Amino acid sequence: MLADKDRIFTNVYGFQPWNLDAARKRGDWDNTKDLLARGQDAIIDEMKASGLRGRGGAGFPTGMKWSFMPKEAPKDQHGNPRPSFLVINADESEPGSCKDREIMRHDPHKLIEGALVAGFAMRARAAYIYIRGEYIREAETLFAAVQEAYDAGLLGKNAAGSGYDFDVFVHRGAGAYICGEETAMIESLEGKKGQPRLKPPFPAGAGLYGCPTTVNNVESIAVAPTILRRGASWFSSFGRENNKGTKLFQISGHVEKPCVVEEAMGIPFRELIEKHCGGIRGGWDNLLAVIPGGSSVPLVPAEEILDAPMDFDGLKAVGSGLGTAAVIVMDKSTDIVRAISRISAFYKHESCGQCTPCREGTGWMWRVMERLREGKADKSEIDMLFEVTKQVEGHTICALGDAAAWPIQGLIRHFRPELERRIAEREGTLQEAAE
Repeated sequence: MLADKDRIFTNVYGFQPWNLDAARKRGDWDNTKDLLARGQDAIIDEMKASGLRGRGGAGFPTGMKWSFMPKEAPKDQHGNPRPSFLVINADESEPGSCKDREIMRHDPHKLIEGALVAGFAMRARAAYIYIRGEYIREAETLFAAVQEAYDAGLLGKNAAGSGYDFDVFVHRGAGAYICGEETAMIESLEGKKGQPRLKPPFPAGAGLYGCPTTVNNVESIAVAPTILRRGASWFSSFGRENNKGTKLFQISGHVEKPCVVEEAMGIPFRELIEKHCGGIRGGWDNLLAVIPGGSSVPLVPAEEILDAPMDFDGLKAVGSGLGTAAVIVMDKSTDIVRAISRISAFYKHESCGQCTPCREGTGWMWRVMERLREGKADKSEIDMLFEVTKQVEGHTICALGDAAAWPIQGLIRHFRPELERRIAEREGTLQEAAE
């Protein structure tokens, strides 16, 4: 179990104020000038050595992502140097996820200091924090915290006395799930309709306003200053090879005490639930299935998840993924088919409509799921549905097609007998009525 002295987010529950004075007492903005004085390449090397992987769901190595930014500013058609940008993804619209809001609500200065450190390392001119439209109080706190940092000379000209000029802008979204995808977020920031772009060009080559851009999750950026202060070897002492560090887990659903908690990567599922959530509602025998990483990853049945290490590779091994570590626990009172059908309806609603497989497929899959829920289907349609999910998965511009397909694949893989039971039951009822 993670010791309190090793926690990065010490105010995740908001027991202390969020403001600058309180943040400084917690160790934020402590000699940031010296961190920047190490130099841009040294900071990136330290991040690579720490083994931090993106905390937004994809798990791409953060240090490596930072190193993709150009060292020399590219020129525009008039020969003027183009600025670089850091975009921070605070759109957190994955159902089940609620960690970034805790950081912005209670510990915003960790994020703002991280933005300065990361922006400096990537030679960025400014950071844009794209915050989800529904996060109203969180946005208010963030606006106020950014203003505090400007007033204290920590942002703007000669940020934190480092000789580096750096600005931070908070941009409120309008509540579209698709804008959590990095290129759709960039489109939305530019004032256009939030639709993903084709890649390449990747954002590091041509992102926001056609300039080199890196998009990172709130948690990935917020942990950076602490990693630099305490050292890469400290951070990489937690977790298994390739799955290093600490992570905010968000546990919801049928547990005794739902919570957001910072824990070491790779903690077994059973230990995570016992220690922090007081166990499963109605005991361990009552556990049905778990969605371990937010609604877009496949569910895992109870018997397979119990001892699974909660990290990227551990959950990949049981046919799912860590995602944002939004652990949705479902006990035996859950109508599992209805739950997955509800997720299908969500992805149908949030598809941006650019790619035919996703635009048409999400609606089609949801309608079949609704029929399966009521048993108004033929058994052969289960295989047909699975086949269609395979035709959607991997054939769209962004990962929304995969996110719509995977929950259904997980359901069919693990709960096929339940789907067949419903069909048989309805057929039996109709048979009785006919007789």
